[in-house]
Amino acid sequence: MNTVLFSALKSRRYRRYWFGSMGTVGASQLMIMAQGWLIFELSGSPMDLGILGAAVSGPAIVVLFFGGILADRFDRRYLLMTTSLITAVLLLVQAFLDYSGVVEVWHVLVLGCVIGIVTGFEWPVRQAFFAKLITRDQMMSAVSLNSILWQGSRMILPALAGVLIAASGTALLFALGALGFVAMFLTLVGMQVERQVATTGSTIKQFAEGIRFIFNHRTFVVLIPLTWIWMFFGFSFNQLMPAFVESLGTDEIGFGALMSAVGLGSAVGTVLVSSIQQYRHLGFTMLAGLLFGAVALLGFGIAVFYGTTRFAFEAAVVFAFLVGVFGSVYLITSMTVLQIQVPDVLRGRVMGIHIISFYLMPLGGLFMGVIASVYDDSLAVIVGAFVVLVITVVIMISQRDIRRIDGRDLSESDSNSHKLTESARA
Repeated sequence: MNTVLFSALKSRRYRRYWFGSMGTVGASQLMIMAQGWLIFELSGSPMDLGILGAAVSGPAIVVLFFGGILADRFDRRYLLMTTSLITAVLLLVQAFLDYSGVVEVWHVLVLGCVIGIVTGFEWPVRQAFFAKLITRDQMMSAVSLNSILWQGSRMILPALAGVLIAASGTALLFALGALGFVAMFLTLVGMQVERQVATTGSTIKQFAEGIRFIFNHRTFVVLIPLTWIWMFFGFSFNQLMPAFVESLGTDEIGFGALMSAVGLGSAVGTVLVSSIQQYRHLGFTMLAGLLFGAVALLGFGIAVFYGTTRFAFEAAVVFAFLVGVFGSVYLITSMTVLQIQVPDVLRGRVMGIHIISFYLMPLGGLFMGVIASVYDDSLAVIVGAFVVLVITVVIMISQRDIRRIDGRDLSESDSNSHKLTESARA
C-alpha cells in the first residue's frame, strides 16, 4: 500500500481525530439511509425525497457562511464538541418518534432541516480544524484519509443498513447515529490543539475577505463552481436512489447494494489519487476524472431506463461504482489543491464556501425529483449527466491554467509552494 496515503497518520493528534471521526461519518451515512427510506416508505413519492434534500441543504447553505466565520473566530474544538452533542440529541428524538410509530413525513423534514442547520455550522469548522493537526506535506494524505472514511462508510454501511432496515426498521439506525456523534464528542475532550489566531472585524468584512481571496485566484473561481455543478447535477443521483430501486425491480438489499457500489468506487478512486498526487499532469487528470464520472452517470441513467430488463440492475451497480471512482478522483484532487492555497486565517470562510457543494447534492435531488415525478427518473439522471459533461468539456478546452496544474508543486515546501498559487492566479 502506498505509504504516502497514510503519512498524515504519523501525527498523533490527527490519528486520534481520524479514528474518532469514524463515529460521525458512520452516523451520517446511517442517518441519510434512514431518512431517505423512511420518507419513501411513508409517502412513496420521489418528490418527497427531493423535498427532504431541500429541507436539509437549503438552511445549511445559508448558515455555511456564518459557520466559516465562526471557524476563524472561535475555538474550533469547542465548536465541534457542541455541534456533535446537538446532533446526537436530534437523532435520538427522531429515533423515538420512529420507534413509537407516530412519525410523519413532516417530522422527518423538520428534524432534517434542524440537523442541516447544525451541520452547516459544523462543516467549515471541521475542514479548518483538521488542517491544524498536520504538516503541509501531509495535506493530500489527510484529504484522502478523510475521503476514505466517507467512502468506506458508504461502501460498507449502506449494505448493513439495508439488512437492519429489513430486520428492525429505521429507528435503530437513528439511535446508532446518535451514538456515533457522542463518540466524536468524547474524542475531542482533552485534545490539545493550538488555537488559531482569531479574526476581528464585522461579519460582513470577514465574509468579504473570503470572497475577495476566491476571486483573486483562478483556481478557486473555476474549481469551486465546477464542484457545485457536479454535486447538484451529478452526484445528487444518490438522493433518488430509493426511487431507482423501485424502477430496477429490487428491494432493501438492492438499495444497499447500489449505495455500497458508489462507496466502493469512491474508495477505489481515493486510493488511485494517492498514487498520482505528484503526477505532472494532475490538473488534466482531475478534469478527466469529472468527465468520465459524467459518462458513467449517463450509463447509470440508461440502465435505469431499461428498468427490470435482464442485467439492468447489474449494469446500474457497475455504473454506480464507476461514478464513485471518477467522482472521487476529481473531488479529492480539487479539494487538496484548494486547501493548500488557503491561509489558515481564511481557511474556515473559504472552505465554507467550497463546502456548499456537498449541500447542493440533496438540493439537486429536488431538481431531479421534479423531473422524475413529471417525466421519468431515468431522464432526471440523463439530463444531469449531460449538463456536467458539456460544462466539463468547456472547462478542459478553455482553462489552460487549471489543466496544467502540476502535482509536483503540491508536495513542495512552504517556501516554494507559492508557485502553484501564482500559476493559477487570474
